[in-house]
Amino acid sequence: MYKGNALVIGASGGIGKALVKQLYESGEYEKVYAVSRTSAASPVNGVQYHSLDSENASLVAQYCQQLKQDNGQFTLVVCCIGALHATDADNQRIMPEKRLEDIQQDQLSFYFKTNAILPAIWLKHVESILKGTEPAKLVFFSARVGSISDNQLGGWYGYRASKAALNMMIKCAQIECQRRAKNISLISYHPGTVETELSKPFQSKVPTGKLFTANFTVTQLLKIIPSLSAENGPHYIDWQGNDIPW
Repeated sequence: MYKGNALVIGASGGIGKALVKQLYESGEYEKVYAVSRTSAASPVNGVQYHSLDSENASLVAQYCQQLKQDNGQFTLVVCCIGALHATDADNQRIMPEKRLEDIQQDQLSFYFKTNAILPAIWLKHVESILKGTEPAKLVFFSARVGSISDNQLGGWYGYRASKAALNMMIKCAQIECQRRAKNISLISYHPGTVETELSKPFQSKVPTGKLFTANFTVTQLLKIIPSLSAENGPHYIDWQGNDIPW
């Protein structure tokens, strides 16, 4: 059986770290690569780590070119880049908007850059390492609130819109891959509410039993993706494997 390679982008976060560990321990991959802005605090022996600023598109391109030169085909790439809240360069808190009056240009720019533009840059460059004779999966961590048709509550303008933009990027890329890289299946994954820094300010409102560990949602993802095909892609699914309306 062919053992492809795996790459985790945004590997220093809670979900990214759990994903790297499970992929390596599965023994299903020839090599596991992990890339993030900062160095890994608790690296897994045997994983190939690399520090890289995803805002530098040239570095992303160079890194992917090097991966292609040094390895066989990758059969899994997972992008964990995303943000729901943050503190900006001026030490101002960025939080999801509750009403129209809360909309700010700088905050919208932050959401679109982090949740749509940076993943799109990676999408552009990882296609070359996934293209090949073996089935390959390209997964992006999205969110159910990125669904336009499922939006019944409103609010969270920047986060919702940026995740919807990411979903559209994924949809466009699958159409293109079906012409030129038929082996690649694109997946937009809603992990549920996970106990990480991303969800920390909102965890008190999560119903009992609906706050998941990073290990749980990663396990769910790795169970689901083998059954997803490029022919039926792209796939917008939740942690249970259920389809989410675009």
